[in-house]
Amino acid sequence: MPNFRPVDRNLKFIAVDFEAQILPGTFEHAVSVLVDQELDLSPFVETYRNDDTGAPAYHPSILLKVILFGYSRGLISSRAIAAACRQHVQFMALSADSHPDFSTIAGFVSRHSEAIQSLFTQVLLICDREGLIGREMFAIDGVKLPSNAAKSRSGLREDFEREAQKVERTVEKMLAEHRRQDAAKVAPEQERRKRETQKIERLREHAKQIRTWLEKHPSDRIGASGKPVLSNRTDNESAKMSTDKGVVQGYCGVAAVDEKHQIIVAAQAHGTGSEQALLPGMVEDLKPVLTPESVIVADAGYHSEANLAHLEAEKVEAYIADRGYRERDERYAGQEKHKAKDDALWDKSPKVPKKGRFPVSAFTVAKDYTHAVCPAGKELYRSGINCNIGGRRAIKFKAAQSSCANCPLRQRCLREPTQHSPRSIAVFIGKRTLAPERPIDRMRRKIDTEQGRRMITRRFATVEPVFANLRHNKGLDRFTLRSRKKVEAQWRLYCLVHNIEKLMRARQAR
Repeated sequence: MPNFRPVDRNLKFIAVDFEAQILPGTFEHAVSVLVDQELDLSPFVETYRNDDTGAPAYHPSILLKVILFGYSRGLISSRAIAAACRQHVQFMALSADSHPDFSTIAGFVSRHSEAIQSLFTQVLLICDREGLIGREMFAIDGVKLPSNAAKSRSGLREDFEREAQKVERTVEKMLAEHRRQDAAKVAPEQERRKRETQKIERLREHAKQIRTWLEKHPSDRIGASGKPVLSNRTDNESAKMSTDKGVVQGYCGVAAVDEKHQIIVAAQAHGTGSEQALLPGMVEDLKPVLTPESVIVADAGYHSEANLAHLEAEKVEAYIADRGYRERDERYAGQEKHKAKDDALWDKSPKVPKKGRFPVSAFTVAKDYTHAVCPAGKELYRSGINCNIGGRRAIKFKAAQSSCANCPLRQRCLREPTQHSPRSIAVFIGKRTLAPERPIDRMRRKIDTEQGRRMITRRFATVEPVFANLRHNKGLDRFTLRSRKKVEAQWRLYCLVHNIEKLMRARQAR
């Protein structure tokens, strides 16, 4: 029989040279060199106040190394990073075998938002010095990720008030039943009474938490549109956002990526599902790297009249696609067949449309435009003759209040059958010759040119691989912190991992 050496997999005491574990050409070596030799950590050091009192703190260089290395390996949880510092030799080498606690790691990210922004800027300056930022084209896009917030705790203040009242009524009902049993001298099952008593305490605590939250937040959150938006009792700066794979409670991480080497030059996180309001802030962050020849490209989520007017006022060349550009581009002809394909995570089948109201085509308009007749045979009077709707000339017609009040077709004609205002329509009769061209019209014309279509394609090739690297390769599937300031710090650290990786490979290529 063959004779093999015995295999011993038991624990062993091994002398380890930590310096030898950080091999040149690896990400951990690049992080170690950057942190120790090239980055100024004084913004972190200045936040510590334990000169005379308090226990010695872990040096920021130690925590930065293990956090960045952990993020690069898909360890987003502070507990997972803390465990790795005790069990994996690369983490031990980066931390000098110091074993920081998970609360120390999480607290470091939470407390140093401004210092992390300074670190992000320093790495950008190094990338610029190495010639990795071209300043020719910047692609802006965002990714919506869940955060450490409960989706079920979202609502308006009136929703929370109703929930508190419902819980309090339930408690009162259970207590009344206990009093009835005690008065009738009915001996309930001991275990059952114990469970009910515990449930009452839980419900009381739940109602108390809701009431406390309502006292601290006397008004609803107001969105960018000026209307109330849903609040969240676990993280009121997060938002309920709709994605292709469902609804998540979290934040939108926005990034501006330079085309030359896909370096992220600006990163922000916002608790909103509407990306339109985020473009001006990103443009402001891009100003230090913008040149007169720079071009900004973004997808349809950032397309709005206000954004396009802002870009023109700032004299920034941009290509912002509108939602209908694919229908006008022959390259997307036949795309409907792909929507019919099965997707295990997303039902692409067409939804059954709700019953809509009568379209304008169902109304008969007089040749002289003096009146119109609805499907019920009732006359609508002319209420406007030279209206400007989106740069087009329109004539408006409106029914009398009495005509719609008792109409048998009311349910099919009005948007909301309970509304009091009568039905009105607008008939377009051409473009207003004196109407000034709007920024949206100019942008649509730019997008439909050959240059505009090339810019849309370049946007895909620039920003989408970056998000693929962060989400798939680096395992960023959620944010673990609460509040916009802390989540933004975590998002920038992940973007920092991406930039350091790009810098490392560029240096290796030389």
